[in-house]
Amino acid sequence: MALKQISSNKCFGGFQKVFEHDSVELKCKMKFAIYLPPKAETEKCPALYWLSGLTCTEQNFITKSGFHRAASEHGLVVIAPDTSPRGCNIKGEDESWDFGTGAGFYVNATEDPWKTNYRMYSYVTEELPQLINAHFPVDPQRISIFGHSMGGHGALICALKNPGKYKSVSAFAPICNPVLSSWGKKAFSGYLGTDESKWKGYDHNYYFIATFITDHIRHHAKYLNA
Repeated sequence: MALKQISSNKCFGGFQKVFEHDSVELKCKMKFAIYLPPKAETEKCPALYWLSGLTCTEQNFITKSGFHRAASEHGLVVIAPDTSPRGCNIKGEDESWDFGTGAGFYVNATEDPWKTNYRMYSYVTEELPQLINAHFPVDPQRISIFGHSMGGHGALICALKNPGKYKSVSAFAPICNPVLSSWGKKAFSGYLGTDESKWKGYDHNYYFIATFITDHIRHHAKYLNA
């Protein structure tokens, strides 16, 4: 599958890149960001997938979270896909900020309101990892996943539905769902959850994520580099 490089920037000794490709699952062009740490120049590295929340693209996490320093230090390749198909010109796709473009919810829709293919779950668990494994220096046996809000929920669902696929999982405010977080702790030993409601003064935004992102990177590195 052909990849088109959109951008490449040197960052903490590695490279932050963005690519575009034609998705088979989603039947449209999709973008994803990938950070390649310095270690990736000489050997295969673990892969850590980030799933963003509502209204985000692949850009929000890579420009606002401040994850690069920790990922570079721990030798982790970090992949951040866009949250949903875009530019499909489907009636109603931009009528609501929390449904449609930018709101894929990382599920396979069983009753798609737009009568089109909508398979974000299969994209992030199957098609994208296959693409990453084929084109980048990653170890397919060392994979973890995390995310924020809609993406935190998505990360938990992906991990729980695929036992043994991910070494660890973590979530920032998984749609503020304490029940799901509790479930994740019981079902997955390598789980870390951070909810802004438990930290005085923090909001549901990237300032909150940036404050705790290093803790999450270290958490995943413990399992991925074991």
